[in-house]
Amino acid sequence: MEQDEKRMAQEDCSEDSLGPGILTLTNKRIAFDKTAGRIIDFSKKFGNTVLEAKLNQITEVAKEGRLIKKVRIKIKTEENEKTYKFGVYNTGKWEKDVKDAISKYSA
Repeated sequence: MEQDEKRMAQEDCSEDSLGPGILTLTNKRIAFDKTAGRIIDFSKKFGNTVLEAKLNQITEVAKEGRLIKKVRIKIKTEENEKTYKFGVYNTGKWEKDVKDAISKYSA
C-alpha cells in the first residue's frame, strides 16, 4: 500500500470465478488476493493478487441474490469490462463502503 492509502474494509470471501481469497477496499483501490488453506492445521496462505483496480475504474456496485447474497462490482479496463461477484458477509455494508470510497476518490 502507498503511504497515503488507508484500508477501509477487508474480508475473507469467495468470488464466483476466482475462488476463495481476501477482498480489500482502500481509499484508492479495490483488490482481491487468492488464498489457500489447509483444514488439518487451520492455516491459510496468501497467494497472488488476481484483481486490482483503482476506484475510478469501477462502473457499477450493487448487491444481488435472495438466498446466496453477493456484492456485484463491474470494473472497466482498457480492453473490456468485467463483472465480479463476491460472497461477502454483509453485502449492504460493502455496497455502501465501495460507493462512499468512489465518491471521495481523487486520482
